[in-house]
Amino acid sequence: MNTQKKFPKSFSCEFFPPKTEKGAKNLRTTLTELGKLKPAYFSVTFGAGGSTQEGTYDTVKTIQEQGYAAAPHLSCIGSTRSSIRELLQRYVDINVSRIVALRGDMPSGMQEAGEFRYANELVEFIRSETGEHFHIEVAAYPEFHPQATSAQADMDNFARKVSAGANAAITQYFYNEDAYFRFVDDCEKLGVDIPIIPGIMPITNYSNLKRFSDMCGAEIPRWIGKRLESYSDDRESIIAFGEEVVTELCRKLLEKGAPGLHFYSMNQAGPTQAIWHNLDLEHH
Repeated sequence: MNTQKKFPKSFSCEFFPPKTEKGAKNLRTTLTELGKLKPAYFSVTFGAGGSTQEGTYDTVKTIQEQGYAAAPHLSCIGSTRSSIRELLQRYVDINVSRIVALRGDMPSGMQEAGEFRYANELVEFIRSETGEHFHIEVAAYPEFHPQATSAQADMDNFARKVSAGANAAITQYFYNEDAYFRFVDDCEKLGVDIPIIPGIMPITNYSNLKRFSDMCGAEIPRWIGKRLESYSDDRESIIAFGEEVVTELCRKLLEKGAPGLHFYSMNQAGPTQAIWHNLDLEHH
């Protein structure tokens, strides 16, 4: 596990592109609040099938104009070489220097992935088009990708993305630190030597979290699920318990050498701020 300790610590947050004017206003407020924490960058997701790729670009542009670094997500799904080439150029033009390269989820009813089938092909293409201009992050799955045929196949797939030219990885969120450290050990055995940043999902709403987790294959440990269930609609207790559990998880990860944290903010400032303050990351 010591190999992860050698990397400088990186703390970052994720946003999704707002769909409404109200959402856009809320995001600007959240950006101002989370900007005070001085994260290394803000990543910005996209919609299924590239439906909000324009929204991603607009959000990235807003973040960059406010003086922060933004990292757009690029997806294989529904993309062509020429559409990705054009997007890369647009991002170069507004001084974006980071990209999160993903395979993306296939929207229902869509048969073909597009010209890129897997994230390693996308990473390879970005490198061939733009050289070392972009710092490329890829996704990692400590509890394994829900569509992986086996644990080994998933590890091999991850190693392919790294050898294609990825600089770092952000994990799917998890609440079991053993899954992360075991994953890191497995990577070490495969000779994978890049920072693997834990993705952190603050807990604020149990039914939403359960739905997300079922979709993406993230396990909610039984004791956490049962406790959250027992709070029913008591939002205050859910938030207080969630903050405590996630802070503790982050503390253990950092103590044992994780090279930073990436917060899935869900476009809210409060939960991420609370955990950040509890960990005293202002002085990172």
